[in-house]
Amino acid sequence: MATGFCSPTTTYIGRPSTSIFFNTGHPSRSRVRLPGRCVGRPMVVYSADTLTASSQHGEDRKHADRGNDEEVDLKSWMQRHGLPPCRVMLKERPSPDGKQKPIKFVAASEDLQPGDVAFSVPNSLVVTLERVLGNETIAELLTTNKLSELACLALYLMYEKKQGKQSFWRPFIRELDRQRGRGQLAIESPLLWSSEELKYFTGSPMKEIVLERSAGIKKEYEELDTVWFMAGSLFKNVSLARRFALVPLGPPLLSYKSNCKAMLKAVGDFVQLEADREYKAGEPIVVWCGPQPNARLLLNYGFVDEDNPHDRLIVEVSLDTKDPLYQDKRIIAQRNGKLSVQTFNIYIGREKEAIFDMLPYLRLSYVSDPSEMQSVLSSQGPVCPVSPCTERAVLDQLSRYFRDRLAGYLTTASEDEIVLADPTTNAKRQVATQLVLIEKKMLNSCLAAVNEIIDQLPDLAVTPCPSPYSPIMK
Repeated sequence: MATGFCSPTTTYIGRPSTSIFFNTGHPSRSRVRLPGRCVGRPMVVYSADTLTASSQHGEDRKHADRGNDEEVDLKSWMQRHGLPPCRVMLKERPSPDGKQKPIKFVAASEDLQPGDVAFSVPNSLVVTLERVLGNETIAELLTTNKLSELACLALYLMYEKKQGKQSFWRPFIRELDRQRGRGQLAIESPLLWSSEELKYFTGSPMKEIVLERSAGIKKEYEELDTVWFMAGSLFKNVSLARRFALVPLGPPLLSYKSNCKAMLKAVGDFVQLEADREYKAGEPIVVWCGPQPNARLLLNYGFVDEDNPHDRLIVEVSLDTKDPLYQDKRIIAQRNGKLSVQTFNIYIGREKEAIFDMLPYLRLSYVSDPSEMQSVLSSQGPVCPVSPCTERAVLDQLSRYFRDRLAGYLTTASEDEIVLADPTTNAKRQVATQLVLIEKKMLNSCLAAVNEIIDQLPDLAVTPCPSPYSPIMK
């Protein structure tokens, strides 16, 4: 027996079927996984090979002790320790405000063609942490969700930094320090912005995302603080296998691009990057950043990709728990792969598709007559009838929702265009304006899709049906 969601009794021109539903996944933080399971980040590589921690690089450390003033640049250090000839170089990009040191980025040292190997980093120069799981203290922190693997990696780097010139990884750590939380545009992550600067995101979900991530980082830092005093014993003489891999010449020195196909890959005893496009000498090398929306790109890497096909907005819709028909509606929603609190992803360029995906859930929420509810429960086909006045009420609520979201921003889309065209706009406001302008364009596209559906209604004079238990939209 097929139980379907509600659909209107009228048919719209060009409307796709809305009776088929798909489950929406929720990304979560990466925790301990079984060996060999894909983590889904471009900089993650896997191998059974192991590398030795800094305490086992005693012979190599002699180079770090040659004079207090000598500092070896990253690529020279890597060449000294086994980096094969490569086709990249390190270039500098100045800080937008001129107040911080320039950042370095990986660029082509010669013209490259698709398929050319840009570089191959030996495993001995890749910072990893998997074997630390052999330590019971670290393993407990990971398995109890107190610390992510990346936080443990951060703890290891903190320990190595504390070793100063005695650390084998000093040249690499120095480059990470130079970044100071800045991405490929030399702009800091919003996690480091002031409260005044965060106001650029007023009306955008980005502000809440920043605050939530900041709270999570603070919590993990407090957990790190509890084990910092043990770092010397935890990491001394520890052999580290490759799991989460921090690769010199990899991110954050590599630039990210959403439509890029190049990824760091484990090839034998090396981590290799193969070009997926043509490069002229001096051009930045780009890699795929994964299917991340612009909010995450800005949060993690300090930039917005205007060509990002994975950008999305989230709409949360929930059934009213005070509704006498709540339990019946919840059962029907579950039969169709939805939850009582359902998240809908609106992907850029697919806004109309997202609206059609949301409509059956909203129609179900508006059912108020018990006899109609029984008809939905016992429906033999993929659809059930919805009155014209209910359909108009659903569409009116959707229209109000998108108008309200647009009204929550401090500026209009046309004002944003003026800000972006002004060469004196500071870098942080520039990138924040890029983000909110894309959001507004997506919301306007959603509103246009709803209005198009309303215009196709057979009788525009129909008064929307009142509903005491309309869905809650966030």
